[in-house]
Amino acid sequence: MDLTRLAEQALACNKCGLRQQATQVVFGEGNPRADLMFIGEGPGAEEDRQGRPFVGAAGQLLTRMISAMGWRRDQVYIANIVKCRPPGNRVPKPEEARACLPWLYQQIDLVQPKIIVLLGSTALQNLIKPGAAITQYRGRWFVDERGIWVMPTYHPAALLRDPAKKAECWQDLQQVMAALEYMGLHPNSY
Repeated sequence: MDLTRLAEQALACNKCGLRQQATQVVFGEGNPRADLMFIGEGPGAEEDRQGRPFVGAAGQLLTRMISAMGWRRDQVYIANIVKCRPPGNRVPKPEEARACLPWLYQQIDLVQPKIIVLLGSTALQNLIKPGAAITQYRGRWFVDERGIWVMPTYHPAALLRDPAKKAECWQDLQQVMAALEYMGLHPNSY
């Protein structure tokens, strides 16, 4: 199994009602062997139109954040908790996230990143701690059952709404950069 075949299978998924209302499945994109992976909540209107994750205003900010870390967007892998746009850009319901998580777990297994950055509460709650607030857990390292280092931080959309949080987010990303350096992982190795 590879990411292309997995994405093709995801196109046929109807495990929740989101697919019926979405224009298309927004599977994920980037380096299929990325050391660094970013996971957000779900596609918005622009992502649904283009079929790519993080291409709207929040995505443009994420791309700048990745660049500020010394990486390019095509060197990392970007995915979301849900693959189809929730109506009105609402937060995915727990049953929608549960239906979609097997796709994300398979993406993680195939990419095999060394570090995952969780963008926002939805990613944190579904992958690390149900009910957790991002304000309490951002900037703290976790290690998942695969041995992958996981860093929660603010979602770029939250940074657009509240630019004062950008400094805290940058501190979190600096920790990620230090961990990548510690692991001997550099963007110029791609």
